[in-house]
Amino acid sequence: MTLELPVLTLGLAGFSADQQLAISRMLVLSAGEANSWEIAEVDVADAIWVNGARMQIVGTDRIRVSPGVPSARSLQFDLSDIDRPIAFAQPLPPDFQALCSFDPDLHVSMVQTLRQFETWLAPLIAQFSLASHIAEHQTALSSGRFELKLNSQLLAVVDMHGDAAVRSTARPDDFDAGAMWDRSATSEVPEHFVRASLSELMWQYAIRTQRDLLPRHYRTGLLYFRRAPRVTANLLKDSHLLLMRELMLQPASFADLQQRCGMDDERMARELAALYIVGTITSNAKRAARSVPRQQDPDSSLPNSHLNLDSIVPSELPAHRRPASTDLTAPAPLRPDH
Repeated sequence: MTLELPVLTLGLAGFSADQQLAISRMLVLSAGEANSWEIAEVDVADAIWVNGARMQIVGTDRIRVSPGVPSARSLQFDLSDIDRPIAFAQPLPPDFQALCSFDPDLHVSMVQTLRQFETWLAPLIAQFSLASHIAEHQTALSSGRFELKLNSQLLAVVDMHGDAAVRSTARPDDFDAGAMWDRSATSEVPEHFVRASLSELMWQYAIRTQRDLLPRHYRTGLLYFRRAPRVTANLLKDSHLLLMRELMLQPASFADLQQRCGMDDERMARELAALYIVGTITSNAKRAARSVPRQQDPDSSLPNSHLNLDSIVPSELPAHRRPASTDLTAPAPLRPDH
């Protein structure tokens, strides 16, 4: 197996353009052995850095962060509801107690903060590694229940019709060190394993991997909307919703979608790959959902159907689904401050 490392995303609030550039350079220089980082929008990032110099306390557990660049707007955060790692660049407002803070002028301080984040995000990294291993061995994993072991140590339990669970402290190199799949119908899932639906596990992998997961024929032939993705709404970006909307209205080729949605090749392929890997889009007209007339509102017409992981296994998911446990990627509750 080719060892694959996850790319984690960092959202920046209140930093100037120069500060953002300096942080971007730091992320490149400090890429770790287990993963790397890149900057993303705050509302979809795995972790957040807030510029304490532009922060104002506006209520109990609520802060306002003024923009660091003229084109941005202020953001408000409810700190009591944030379930992602968050750190604050010094200086901080008087009487504000931060669990994690750093000196933005010291490279070592910023790197140490990233390493701390990686510890907090260990379950997400383990899930990525498991999903990568599933994608690598998809031809051997038909429908059924499997366990993945490294020597005698249990790394994961995967039900190809339902959920997946992985040891929260598993590292990418654990999956590259001879871990073996074995069919199992009775394996108990240890309590300290982190769980997720198989569809959400593969979705999280698709939006982070550097591999090109979109089949070649999806770049040339017509693409069709098939069914709504069974992932939590907070995992869907506006770009995914836009692509689903367009395909619900009318089948389109890769090039047509580019023109209609204004995305470059790389971004289009990545967004479509996530929809493909969870069975939301198809190149088979016989499997397509009925198109929605343009005069209707397609956003209110998404079918409440089961999600099919045809790209991973040829089996339907059951009607019931347990909610996935917190994976530290849910967007923080934030809103523009007008």
